Amino acid sequence: MFDWDDLKFFLEVARQGRLGPAARQLRVDIATVSRRVAELERAFGTKLFERTAEGFELTAAARHLLPHAEAIEAHTRAMAEAAGPGRRASGRVRLATMEGIASQYLARRLPALRETHPDLLVELVTSPALFNLTRREADISLSFVPVSGARLRMRQVGAFSLFLYAAPAYLKRHGSPRTRADLAQHAFVDYVEDLVQIREVHWLLDVVAEPRVVFRSSSMFAQQTAAAAGAGLVLLPSFAGETDRRLVPVLKPEVTIQRPIFLACHEDLADLPRVQALTRFLEATIAADTAFLLKGGPLAPAGAQDVWPDPRAPALPDLGPSRNNAERRSTA
Repeated sequence: MFDWDDLKFFLEVARQGRLGPAARQLRVDIATVSRRVAELERAFGTKLFERTAEGFELTAAARHLLPHAEAIEAHTRAMAEAAGPGRRASGRVRLATMEGIASQYLARRLPALRETHPDLLVELVTSPALFNLTRREADISLSFVPVSGARLRMRQVGAFSLFLYAAPAYLKRHGSPRTRADLAQHAFVDYVEDLVQIREVHWLLDVVAEPRVVFRSSSMFAQQTAAAAGAGLVLLPSFAGETDRRLVPVLKPEVTIQRPIFLACHEDLADLPRVQALTRFLEATIAADTAFLLKGGPLAPAGAQDVWPDPRAPALPDLGPSRNNAERRSTA
């Protein structure tokens, strides 16, 4: 008979692919992770990992074990939360998203969640790639492209607009474009082309077919700062450009594009109080900020929890397994 507790070590190595990251996630040393995995292998009488140059790869036996171990993990978490006082939302919940929306929008909104859920710890994590929810790299994902992976619940919860912005000093030197056709005569700030693999991030091409780009960066912040310094025009989400007093809008609202906002979580976590608390907060906050996100209007007062839906409202619908695999996709 194996030790049920050993399963969490197996799961973490399976998700991380290396002992070091798994040990850090579990807050133990590498030797402990290695020992507990070895004990599980002895209990099952089979090898669970093959060590390669890239890290630890699952054996065929481990691939069969993985969904069962994940189910046990999910049920264990559900039992622990169900046994809590009144199913109060508490503990850690990790929200994964892109750098720009995290720092310039969500970080200003999320503190309001503590007013009604003081025992909830939100971890806001960002990456130039979409997080893998199937591997539990995050509990919830907020992105402007659909995430892929089996057994995910996902739906569109809103959208945001992007507008052109420039520094007043740049417009004074080069003049303000009066029509879309005038944009061909102006300089632009944009992403580094070969570092962007998702078409949706090439949003400048939706505005100008052949922009004259004079500065590129993989960071939206760097682009924004370069434009504020007078490098050229930049296309920014409303939540970034509208709050930057160094920039002024250009050809607004004539030139604008939109991107959807998708909220996703794994079905094993969707009904947990801590996950439901954050998903409902995000839905209500994004809904309250619709005018700001779409038109660049005034930002709604903080405290969107006052318009939260009924806590008995249904969780995110299950859209079924994705046709794509669960590997990460790069984004900006």
